[in-house]
Amino acid sequence: QVLLVESGGGSVQAGGSLRLACAASEYSSRSNCMAWSRQAPEKEREAVATIYFAGGSTYYADSVKGRFTISQDNAKNTVYLQMNSLKPEDTAMYYCAAKGGYCRLLAPAYYNYWGQGTQVTVSS
Repeated sequence: QVLLVESGGGSVQAGGSLRLACAASEYSSRSNCMAWSRQAPEKEREAVATIYFAGGSTYYADSVKGRFTISQDNAKNTVYLQMNSLKPEDTAMYYCAAKGGYCRLLAPAYYNYWGQGTQVTVSS
């Protein structure tokens, strides 16, 4: 079992920034693809950004390209999501997820491990 613990959520005004962190209990072939997804009230969970730990390749949803950056700290088994120029429509619960193998911006159903989520609220 890979445990994921998110932190860094909060409330911010539109145009502001937040950085989320996801600490994984291990780095292994089961968790070398890590991602952030989000779910707004009454909406389906959607993929936001993905990073492949082995090579550092990153993938983004069109809605966040140019504003969000996913990065990794291998020594800490931690993935970050830097969110800039936040918009009210970015308001959601943000979840960290992990899987092994093939790594792209995949639908949430493909991930095996999930964190508990951290709330991000952007006010206008």
